[in-house]
Amino acid sequence: MAQSEFELIGRYFSRLGAQRSDVRIGVGDDGAVLVPPASRELVVVTDSLVEGVHFPPGSPAASIGHRAFAVNLSDIAAMGAEAAWALLALTLPEPDEHWLQQFARAAGDLCRRHGVSLVGGDTTRGPLSITVTIIGIVPIGVALERKGAQAGDAIFVTGSPGDSAAGLALEQNRLHVVDPMSAQILRDRFLFPTPRCEVGIALRGLASACIDISDGLGGDLEKLCAASGCGAEIDAATLPVSDALVTAVGRELAREYALTGGEDYELLFTVPLARLGAMTQAMAMGLGPATRIGTLVSGNGVRVSARGGVMQFSGAGFDHFAR
Repeated sequence: MAQSEFELIGRYFSRLGAQRSDVRIGVGDDGAVLVPPASRELVVVTDSLVEGVHFPPGSPAASIGHRAFAVNLSDIAAMGAEAAWALLALTLPEPDEHWLQQFARAAGDLCRRHGVSLVGGDTTRGPLSITVTIIGIVPIGVALERKGAQAGDAIFVTGSPGDSAAGLALEQNRLHVVDPMSAQILRDRFLFPTPRCEVGIALRGLASACIDISDGLGGDLEKLCAASGCGAEIDAATLPVSDALVTAVGRELAREYALTGGEDYELLFTVPLARLGAMTQAMAMGLGPATRIGTLVSGNGVRVSARGGVMQFSGAGFDHFAR
């Protein structure tokens, strides 16, 4: 049965996500009215997902709904903020009821998990694309940035980068993996990435700089270095590759995936040497999996030690407009 735009919004999105007391007017009006807490700054992030660019055609609706919000939650985490409110602009070829149910359920589950309320947005007809804006809150003056790191700071990364790139290669039939369990783990890492929201909050006062890995560890580390005015040296042998990725492609190629693969949405951050003790304590108290992979140095660029030699890494990351 055909649904109007307003029926669609009311049925699938009017109460998506957490029900927050700081939302005075939410979905259904010309604009949202929010009540931010005192002594807090707002952090606003936005990302678009386009079929055929950010996910293969025919991807599960649940994955698309999850990823659309997860990529924004990852940006919020990289700023050390707490996610609060979201806007959704959804362009659909057709208002398919089953697709919308799966999309909204997955998006709503993730939003509730992180205390995010959907407070507005837009729906329209056209090629499948999703734009999400998330607004977070953070105490005044403590938001993490890409800049602020200095030579001598230790470099850390959460999780196991490279898994998502391998999962995408599996989805696109560019990679064949014999072990079905490893293949499923890698696929899930692409289809349902885990934003490190709790880690981002825990890094306030510890990290000197932070960025999330969307365009590849090496490329995003270059962005952090450029913002902070320094270079980096990392040891390929320390890259935290997962057992699933090693089983799938071997250790050497796994490290290449970890260095260059994108869309992991892990956090890459730096810690001054004077705070390493506090960092170790935070990890012991449940900060989450984080691995030291190198050190910031004077100069610029990223140098990678591998197989007894040093290579200059040039990874600008994914560029939608590169020729």
